[in-house]
Amino acid sequence: MFVGRKAQFAGGLWCAGVLLWMTGSAGIGQGQPVASAPGAPLPRPQQLPLSGRAQSGSVNPVQSVAPGTTSSINSANPSIQVQGVYLGSVPEGQPGAEPIKLSLEEAVRRGILYNLGSVSADQATRLARGQRLAAVAQILPDVTGELRESIQQINLAAQGFRISVPIPNFRFPSVVGPFNSFDARARMTESLSITGLRNWRASQQNVASAEYSAKDSREIVVLAVAGSYLQLVAAAARIQSAQAQLNAARAIYDQAVDRNRSGVNARIDVNRTQVELQVQQQRLTSLTNDFEKQKLALARLIGLPLAQRFTVGDSLPFRDLPEPSVADLLRTLNARPDIQAAEAQVKAAQLTRSAAAAEMYPALEVAADYGANGINPSSQAHGTFAVSGGVRFPIFRSGRIRADIEQADAALAQRKAEAEDLKGRAEQDLRNAALDLSAATQQVRVANSNRALAAETLEQARDRFRAGVADTVEVVQAQQAVATAELDYITSLFAWNLARVSIARAIGQTEQGLAQMLGGR
Repeated sequence: MFVGRKAQFAGGLWCAGVLLWMTGSAGIGQGQPVASAPGAPLPRPQQLPLSGRAQSGSVNPVQSVAPGTTSSINSANPSIQVQGVYLGSVPEGQPGAEPIKLSLEEAVRRGILYNLGSVSADQATRLARGQRLAAVAQILPDVTGELRESIQQINLAAQGFRISVPIPNFRFPSVVGPFNSFDARARMTESLSITGLRNWRASQQNVASAEYSAKDSREIVVLAVAGSYLQLVAAAARIQSAQAQLNAARAIYDQAVDRNRSGVNARIDVNRTQVELQVQQQRLTSLTNDFEKQKLALARLIGLPLAQRFTVGDSLPFRDLPEPSVADLLRTLNARPDIQAAEAQVKAAQLTRSAAAAEMYPALEVAADYGANGINPSSQAHGTFAVSGGVRFPIFRSGRIRADIEQADAALAQRKAEAEDLKGRAEQDLRNAALDLSAATQQVRVANSNRALAAETLEQARDRFRAGVADTVEVVQAQQAVATAELDYITSLFAWNLARVSIARAIGQTEQGLAQMLGGR
C-alpha cells in the first residue's frame, strides 16, 4: 500500500515537472516578471542638414539707375522684389460690396497674420519644438502597462511524451488542462547616455534658431508689405499726376482749336496739342492698369480677398531729417533675428558634434517591472517584481562613430561659414540702405525744386501762347517738363521712404522703424 502511494506520488511529480516544462515552453509563463536591459541599438547623434539657411523666399528693396519716363534725365528707379513663399498668403475674410480704406498699419497687421512666409515660419517653429520633445523622449524613461489573461489545454501525447516503464496505480494523462494564467504588470525601461543628453541640448538650440527665424520672417513680411504699399502709393500719385497732365493737355488742345477757328494759328498747332493729349491719355491708361495689378499683388501678400476693392489710406510726405550714423547702426547688427538664428545654428552643430564624439562613452540602462500574477485576478494572485541594470559600451562599430563625427564636422564648418557670411551681408544691406537714403534725400530736394520751376515755366508758356507770341511747341515742351518733374518727385519720394524702411530692416527693427514713420508721417 505504501509502495503504491509512493509510486503515485513519484508519477505525479514527474508529470508536474513535464507540465511545468511544457507550460514554460508554450508561453504560459509569459506574464512572469523578467527584467532585462532593452535590446535597442546604441544612441546615435541627430545629424543636421548641411545648410541651416532658409531658401524658400526673399524680399529685397532695389534701387537702380534707369532712364526716366521722358528720357530727359536719369533718375533712381526703386522697386521692391518679393519672391518665393512671401508672394503668397492664406486668404481671410469675405469680400464686401463697398471698397475699404486700407491703411499701412492694417496692411502690415494682415501681412503678419496671413502671409504664407509668416505661416510657414510658425509651422517650422512647431516642427522644431516637436523634434525637441522627441530628443527629450530619448533620455526619459518609458513606462508601459500590460494585462494578460490566457487559457490553455495541451495534448502531451502529440508532443511525444510517453512512459516507457509503467507505474503501478498511475495512468499518464494524454491531455492536460484547461488551465488559466493571469498577469497585470507595469514595466519601466531607461537608457541614459551622454549622446542623448547632447542631442537634447542641440534640439534646444534648434528651437531657439527656429524662433529667431520666425521673428526674421516677420521682419521680412513687414518689409514686403510696407514696400509694396509704398509702391502702390507712388502708383496712385502717378495716376493723379497723369490725370492732371491730361486735363492740362485737354485745356491747351481746346485753346488751340479755338485759336485755329479764329484764324490766329495754323492747323499744325492743333495737331501738335492733340498728339500730346492722346499721349497723356495713353499714359493714364497704362498707369491705371499697372496700379490695379499692384493692388492685386498687395492683396495676395496680406491675405485680402482679391474681389475686395480698396483704396490706399496713407501717404508719407517728405520730411528733411538728419541722416543716421552708419557707425552707430553697425553696432546694432548682432541684434538682427537672422544673425541670432545663425548663431544658434552654430551652437546646435557644436553640440551635435559633441554628441557624435560621445558615442564612444558607456551608456547606462535600467529595466524594472512590478505586477501581480496568478490563476485569475480575483484570487490566487500575488505581487511580483524584478529590477535589472547594466552598462553598455562600444567595442567595435565598424567605423560608424568616425563617420558620424565627420558628418557633424562638415555641418559645423558650414554653419560657421554661413554665420560669417550673413554678418557680412547684413553690413552690406545697411551700407546700401544708407547710401540709398542719402541719394534719395538729395533727389527729393532737387525734384521738388524742379517741379516748382517746371510749373512756373508752363504757366509762362501758356501766357505767351494766349498772347500770340509763341506757338504750341513751347507749350507742349513745358507740359512735358512738368510731367517729368512730377514723376521724378514721386519716384524720389518713394525711394526715400523705401530707403528708410530698408535701414530699419537692415538693423532688424522693421516694425519699430515703420511705427516711427507712421508716427511722424
